[in-house]
Amino acid sequence: MWALAAKALLAGAMIAAIAELGRRLPTLAAFVASLPLVSVLGMIFLWHARPDVENMARHSEATFWYVLPSLPMFLAIPFLLRHGLPFWLALAVGCALTIMLYGLLKLVAPRFGLPV
Repeated sequence: MWALAAKALLAGAMIAAIAELGRRLPTLAAFVASLPLVSVLGMIFLWHARPDVENMARHSEATFWYVLPSLPMFLAIPFLLRHGLPFWLALAVGCALTIMLYGLLKLVAPRFGLPV
């Protein structure tokens, strides 16, 4: 239970640090947010819980494929904001786009033998 709380505190601290950095240096905060810190920490925690090479390889490969559907959101949101949509609506549209692309990935991935 303590390990779970520590993981949650670490993740929260990372988000808070990026948000604070973003108030002063938005581009640097975006760079830090784009780093795969959560993925790397997740892999470390997973390896600690289950040190299995094949499991880790599948996890890492699937993570790659699941990142791809989220990327268009980071182009859609600034486009929508610059065209007059309010922040919350632009964010909602970006999230909806990501959800749709995740669904599409889940549909087509098996046809290409992708590990998702």
